Amino acid sequence: MSIGYEQFREVARDLYSRALKKIPADTHRALAAAEQVETDPRARDNLRFLRGVAKTTEQQSRHACSDAGFPTYTVKIGTNVTLSGDIRRGFVDGFAEMVDTIDPPILQFITHPLTLERSYSGKDMPILSFDVIDGADYVEVICSPKALGSGRWAALEIFSYPTLADIEAYVMDCVMKAGSQHCPPVVIGVGIGGSFDNAAKIAKSAVLRPIGTAHPEPMVAEMEERLLAAVNATGFGPMGTGGDTTALAVHVDYSAGHGFVPVAVCFNCWINRRTVARISDAGEITHVE
Repeated sequence: MSIGYEQFREVARDLYSRALKKIPADTHRALAAAEQVETDPRARDNLRFLRGVAKTTEQQSRHACSDAGFPTYTVKIGTNVTLSGDIRRGFVDGFAEMVDTIDPPILQFITHPLTLERSYSGKDMPILSFDVIDGADYVEVICSPKALGSGRWAALEIFSYPTLADIEAYVMDCVMKAGSQHCPPVVIGVGIGGSFDNAAKIAKSAVLRPIGTAHPEPMVAEMEERLLAAVNATGFGPMGTGGDTTALAVHVDYSAGHGFVPVAVCFNCWINRRTVARISDAGEITHVE
C-alpha cells in the first residue's frame, strides 16, 4: 500500500474545513485559565465572550472568524512510508473541493501580490512545507490557515552575534508594533539562528506547539517565561481593550548557524487555528487535533 493523491486530497480538504470551525483543545484550556487569573474586569468579560464564541463555533458548525486566510500545510514524511501519485495536485484539489463544499462559504482571500486581485487559487497555492521523521510509518499533515490579522505582523531581522537581551528586545519591538491588531490573546513563535529561511520555519513551527509545553532546554524555557511576562505587561489585553492577557504563550526555538543570527517572530490569533492528521502507510487517516 502507498500514500498518494487520494489521501492527500482528503486530508487537505478536511483539515482546512476543521481549522475554520474548531478551536484547539489546548486553546480552550488556556482561555479558561486566563479568565481565572485576569485582574481587569473588561478583559475577563472579553475572555468569557471569546470562550462563548469558541463553543458556539463548534456547536453550530460556524466559522470562528470571517477571514478564512489562505492554505498552508506542513507535511512531515515518515521514512518508512511509500509515496506515489500526484501529491501536490492532491493538496490543490483538496483545497478546491473544500472551497466548493464548505458551508457557510468563504470569501476569496488568495491575493496576487502584484495586482492585488483576489480569488480562490493562485501561484504556489497551497503553500507546502516538508520535513522528514526518521523511522516513522506515517505522514503527518498540519494545517494552519494564515489570515491578515496575525500574518501582517510577522517579522524577521538578522543580527551579528546578538546577546539574549538583544533578541528579547527585538521580539518586544515586534510585539509593540503589532499592538492589538493581531487579535489577542495571541500565541507567539520565535525562531532564532540557522539561515534566513530556516529561522522563519522554526518560528512557524514554534507557534504551532501546544500551549502549556515548555522548551526542553532550561535557558530557552526561561526565555519563554520572561517574554510571556513582558508581553502581558504591555497591557494591550484581549482584543486590545486592556488587561493582563495579551499572549497565551510564547514559544521559542533555535538552530545552530553562523555569527549572523536571523530572528523571526510570528503570531497566531486567539483562535490559534491548527489541525493535524496522520496518514498511515496503509492509507488510514487519523485526526490528531
